[in-house]
Amino acid sequence: MKFEAVTIKDIAKALGLSTSTVSRALRDSYEISPETKKLVLDYAEKINYQPNPIALSLKERKSHSIGVIVGEIANNFFSQIINGIESVAKEEGYNVIISQSHESFDKESSNLQYLTSRSIDGLLVSVSAETLNFNNLKAIHDKGMPIVFFDRIVDEIETHKVIVDNFTGAYNATSHLIEMGYSNIAHICNASILSIAKERLAGYLSALKDHGMENDESLIKYCKHGGMIAQELEDALKELLKNKRKPDAIFASSDKLTTGCLRILKKKKISVPNDIGLIGFSNGDLTDLLDPPLSVVRQPAFEMGQLAIRMLLPLIESKYPVTSFETKVLSTELIIRNSTKHQPERVLK
Repeated sequence: MKFEAVTIKDIAKALGLSTSTVSRALRDSYEISPETKKLVLDYAEKINYQPNPIALSLKERKSHSIGVIVGEIANNFFSQIINGIESVAKEEGYNVIISQSHESFDKESSNLQYLTSRSIDGLLVSVSAETLNFNNLKAIHDKGMPIVFFDRIVDEIETHKVIVDNFTGAYNATSHLIEMGYSNIAHICNASILSIAKERLAGYLSALKDHGMENDESLIKYCKHGGMIAQELEDALKELLKNKRKPDAIFASSDKLTTGCLRILKKKKISVPNDIGLIGFSNGDLTDLLDPPLSVVRQPAFEMGQLAIRMLLPLIESKYPVTSFETKVLSTELIIRNSTKHQPERVLK
């Protein structure tokens, strides 16, 4: 049986009133007597009447809904961002509609089409690993849709953006490996087109240079889907382990790449940290319980979500076009555990 929501017409019929009287009573209009208001409100509460949000949005030209696009909700980093977004949205009376791109440009495009067709008031976006063309996003932004980018941003679109200091996070992680005695440090990256991948690679390379170490491009591997496809990461590690200059440590640039590396290395019976040290960007809640506990670069994901929506809401509620924008940069935290234990002096190979 099809569900049918209770309407104003149903209340009017039950109480023997006109729909306009019921509507005014629900809106607490001065035109309706206190007795009639009480009658209508008591009955509405009794039958659990909820106003139709679509009808309200047509009337107010506002849906009080915000669209969010992330790569994957199962990713700890993105799930923590979503929690931050929803914590503010609830306080401000907004609903949140979440969609996943699964790192696909086509999926991201269909998500955009769906969300904008639902009359959302604004968008929070972290672009997919396949997104080379930003015309879809630019088109809706040019038509007046408020957009704030977070984590993976688009330089070509002028709006507010929220990121972490990827360069410093990567620099500190790589420097730590060097200080622990590792000398052949590999870097496993996300898709090369992503802003986060570029910034983290730059931090890795800068740390090598500042410590007088050689940059060997054969020790840099890209995983387009950021660890979502296990075989992709397995192939990257296989190439590294066959490398003439075999790595003695790995710096991975995302949560799934980091934990995925540990899983594959354990399967191959390669000891972490004795054979290969491992550190990476990760917001996983259980990284300290793994064997060995993982050294990680942790991002303030919850705070990023809160900040992103707080930057979006003024864009939505402003009566005039906003022309001044800013990019907020949040600091990361380096957490040292057993996966990067101190190594004896080694000779460069």
